[in-house]
Amino acid sequence: MLAIFNKGVMNPPEELHSPASLTSPRKPKLSEEICKDFVDSHPSNTFLISLKNAASLAYVPPQNPYSSSKRLFCGIDNIYCIFMGSLNNLSHLNKQYGLSKGSNEAMFVIEAYRTLRDRGPYPAHQVLTDLDGSFGFMVYDSKAGSVFAALGSIANEEVRLFWGIAGDGSVVISHDLEIIKAGCAKSFAPFPTGCMFHSEQGLMSFEHPGSQMKPMPRIDSEGVICGANFKVDVQSRMTTTMPRVGSEANWALSGNSLV
Repeated sequence: MLAIFNKGVMNPPEELHSPASLTSPRKPKLSEEICKDFVDSHPSNTFLISLKNAASLAYVPPQNPYSSSKRLFCGIDNIYCIFMGSLNNLSHLNKQYGLSKGSNEAMFVIEAYRTLRDRGPYPAHQVLTDLDGSFGFMVYDSKAGSVFAALGSIANEEVRLFWGIAGDGSVVISHDLEIIKAGCAKSFAPFPTGCMFHSEQGLMSFEHPGSQMKPMPRIDSEGVICGANFKVDVQSRMTTTMPRVGSEANWALSGNSLV
C-alpha cells in the first residue's frame, strides 16, 4: 500500500524532515517517481488512483488471498480507504454501525469515519480503542481534502507503516520500507504504533490521548540523523481539547467538511 499526499494536504511533524536529505548523495525523489517505483515493483497487480493533484493511492492485493492479514481498498462517496490487517470484532462493529454482515474492514473504517464526521461529536481515539486486532489504515476524504491515518498497537512484519517526505514536499506513507527509503532519502521514520494522524490536529496517541508525542532523533548506520521516531511522553499532558470528529472548533477544514 502507498499513499502520497501533496504538500499542504498533510502537514507532518517538522522533525520528520531531515536536513541531511539535502546533502545526501541519494536525493529524495518526486512523488511521481515514487509512484512509478511502487508500480514497477508490483507490475502485474497494482491499482493506482490519483485524486485532483492532491493525493495518489496505490494498492496491491496480498500474495496469499487466504492470509489472516488482509489488504483492502475501498472508495465510497469520495472517501477512500486502504486497510491492512484484520479486526477480530468486525462482526460486532458492523452491527454497531448498521453495516451488512458482508462488509469488510475498509468499508467499516469509511463508515466509522463518516459517522464521526457527520454525527459527532465523539472522540476519535475512543473509536480506535474499540478496534480489536492488528490494523493500519489510511483514509482520504477528497471532498474535504482531509487525511486520517492510524496504526494499531499490535504491529508486525505484515502490518506496519512508514512515512517520509518526498523531494517535492509531499508526504509518503507505505508498508514498503524500501520504497520509503529510496523515495525519501534521509527523511523518513516508522509510523508510531498506537497512534493516529489527522489533518487538523496532527499526530497523537489514541492509547494515551492526553499525552504529547515526543520526537526522538533517529540515527542511521552512517551516524546521520534520519527524521525522528515519535514516542508518547506519558509524563506530559496536552493543554488543548481532545479532537472530536464533527467538532467545528477542532476539525473544521472548510465550511462543514470535517475530519
